[in-house]
Parts: sequence; structure tokens; C-alpha cells
Amino acid sequence: MSLPPKDLTDLLITGYWKDEDHIYFDPIPNFIFTRDIAVTIKNQVLITKASKVARFRENLLSRFIFYAHPFFRHLTEENRIINLNHVDKFPPSKRGEVVSMEGGDVMVLNDEFVLIGCSERTTEYAIHTVKKELFARNLTKNVVQINIPNDRSFMHIDTLFTMIDHNDIVCFKPIIYDGISSNVRVFRKNGAEVIYDSVKNFIIHEINPDMNFIFSGEGVSPHQEREQWTDGCNLVALKPGVALTYDRNPRTELALQAAGYQIIHARDFLKGVKSGKIIPEQVSRTIITLPSNELSRARGGSHCMTCPVVRELI
Repeated sequence: MSLPPKDLTDLLITGYWKDEDHIYFDPIPNFIFTRDIAVTIKNQVLITKASKVARFRENLLSRFIFYAHPFFRHLTEENRIINLNHVDKFPPSKRGEVVSMEGGDVMVLNDEFVLIGCSERTTEYAIHTVKKELFARNLTKNVVQINIPNDRSFMHIDTLFTMIDHNDIVCFKPIIYDGISSNVRVFRKNGAEVIYDSVKNFIIHEINPDMNFIFSGEGVSPHQEREQWTDGCNLVALKPGVALTYDRNPRTELALQAAGYQIIHARDFLKGVKSGKIIPEQVSRTIITLPSNELSRARGGSHCMTCPVVRELI
């Protein structure tokens, strides 16, 4: 209680307080993957609930941030926070099914569709619980349950596909395009339900019939499996057609180049901006690659490292 805010922040994240030369808690290195702690859906915030004990303190800190920080504390007064950690409001089912959902499994593709992956980290019961809440708050017309294998290799749906432009998705071909060990259930607000045998068929029938699917590892084994593991499908778009990704997936880079994107390393991009040769506002159809070093061992890429709270519709 006596610590100033910065020291308290350092202690709660690192577990270490320099003045005491003592470790009070385990560090929480996964906090770098901020995508998982919360999701903005229109003008409201869904605070997620981690499935692994190692990430519980992240949930605690994210609740503090959204309830107490001057940027966000008005949301509580305006009833614009959905906190899955409220056990009284979101209890386990009578059969003992738990509410567990991480932000890497939640995608807002457009004004009418919220996609939620049923994965190793997000339970089907949690999806149905959130679905009812989203419909009750008129936040979407469709909640889409994307069933993927319960496997750490495919931890969240954003490890299998991400959208980088209006007509372009980077994806892992076997599961997303071919539909192997996967299917999609679309729940309409009016009570109707539609089932698709693959994410590809859902996308082209419900989102965009002209969608171009760019395959990690060029869709060829063993490159597609290796480069999905090193987050070749996990990109984050800064604006339509400009995205960040790791620099360690060469076959995926070839696939992106074949789709009309130029590849530039972050170091070269920054040098170009500094020299005036690159004007950020004018950049288009470009993939900026980042050094990942040990980061990709943690099963998270650039998409996982962002938690957008304000989006501009383009």
C-alpha cells in the first residue's frame, strides 16, 4: 500500500522490488501477449478469463486497469464492461463446465460478426455464456464458434489465421482452408444456426466471397507446419494491407510476395522513415517483419502482442 504507482507496477509484473532485493511473486512474462487480457467490441470491453493459473495475475491486473485507470474507469459507471471474472454473473455450469476465454480466440471481423475460437484455452460453455451477453447488449448480430483442435500448437484461432486486408487472410491451410479437425457454427441473434465444414466456407459465404487465402509455408509440408508453429499466420494489420509479423518464416514471405505484398524488415523500415525515404502514411501492400528471437517459443506473434482499445473503421 505504501509503494508509489511505478514501483507497485514493477513489483506486480516482475515480482521483484529493487529496494528490498527480494522476489515476492513469480514474474508474468506472458503479459507481453496483451491480446489475451481483454477485447474491445464496439464501445464496450470484454475482460477475459485465463485458463491457466500462470496467467491469473494478468487477469487481476487487467481488471485494475479497466476499473481504475482514468482512461477507462468511466466504463464501469456506464455499464460498458463485461467481466468474465465475476463468478456471480458468469458462474460454472451445473455440470461443472468453466468459463474460460482468452482474447486470442476473439476476433471482430466487421460490424455484424464476432468470431470466438473453441480451443485449448476457450471453452464451449464460455462461448455460449458470452454469446448471450453480446446479444443482450446488442453488440453483434452473429456470434461464430470456430472449433479447432485442443492442442497447444493451435492455442488460439489467431495462431491459425489473421485478416490483413479487406480481401486477404493469412492462414494455416489444413485447418482453415481444408477444414481438417475443424468446423464452424454461426449463431444468429434471431435464434437461427448455420454450420460450415471449414472456416474458408464460412468466410466466403458470410464475410467476403472474394477473400484471398494466403497460406503459411506456401501450403506445403513440412514448411506449413513449421511456419505455423513460428507464428506465420499471426499478423496484425496496422491498416488494411500493412501488417507486422516475425522475420523467421521465409516460405510464408514468398506466399505474401506472390499475393502482391512487399516485405521489409523493421530495421530498414525505421531507417527509411528516419531518412525521409519512407512516408508511413503512404505505405501500402507491405509486410514489416520483426526479429522474434525467443519470442515465438511462447506461441505468440505480433497479433498476440496488441490489445486494441480504439479502432478506426476504414
